Amino acid sequence: MARIDPHINFNGNAEEAFNFYKSVFGGEFTQITRFKDLKGTEFPIAEKEADKIMHIALSIGKNLLMGNDVPEHMGRTNENENRSKISISTETKEEADKLFSGLSEGGQIEVPITASAWGSYFGMFRDKYGIEWMVNYDPNNKGQM
Repeated sequence: MARIDPHINFNGNAEEAFNFYKSVFGGEFTQITRFKDLKGTEFPIAEKEADKIMHIALSIGKNLLMGNDVPEHMGRTNENENRSKISISTETKEEADKLFSGLSEGGQIEVPITASAWGSYFGMFRDKYGIEWMVNYDPNNKGQM
């Protein structure tokens, strides 16, 4: 079966965001590549962007959360227009509470985590980096949304 690993764009704060995500999820970085690591005649990099993240990957269980900083010459990512959400399905209600509480800290809660009309334990929010998340625990279908 195919695996889906979300990839998030940032405006220069990818490393900060991913350190935050690591503090909530745990896991390890499987890759951190900075723009300066690729700098060359065929790939010139502005000095002010050299230390920004070209690619970062955080291992979370069997999945990866990936991201990068968008170079300024490509324009800014509109963090308030992110129309997709990262969906997390947990194995326990306690794990759902932990992830919801940790990831939503400093963000905006759209739907508080609570029992839903469809029988699962569900909440939705935008984190302090503008990324939208859904957290779901379904006691009848553990770990799947």
